[in-house]
Amino acid sequence: MSVRQKKLELIEAMNRARALEPSSFVPNKLLDTLIEKMHLKNDAELCRVLEVQPPIISKIRHRKLAVGATILLRMHEKSELSIRELKELSTASVH
Repeated sequence: MSVRQKKLELIEAMNRARALEPSSFVPNKLLDTLIEKMHLKNDAELCRVLEVQPPIISKIRHRKLAVGATILLRMHEKSELSIRELKELSTASVH
């Protein structure tokens, strides 16, 4: 199998995984609420507070990465929002 074929298979697998992702996942509301509640200026400051690399927040914001347990716990610890509130923010519908 060529490198090109492997790459195409990987892209197809990623697309299938995205299709399975709930359509109600709204990472921007979650991230924006955290920034507002913690009185931060932008995603860069959020990265520093959560102690994660900027690409992680970028991938979450652009729906390329789901909010995992580890980052959810960090969000909870730093923001003092409950896990339930954080999960509700990430699944809230946009109107």
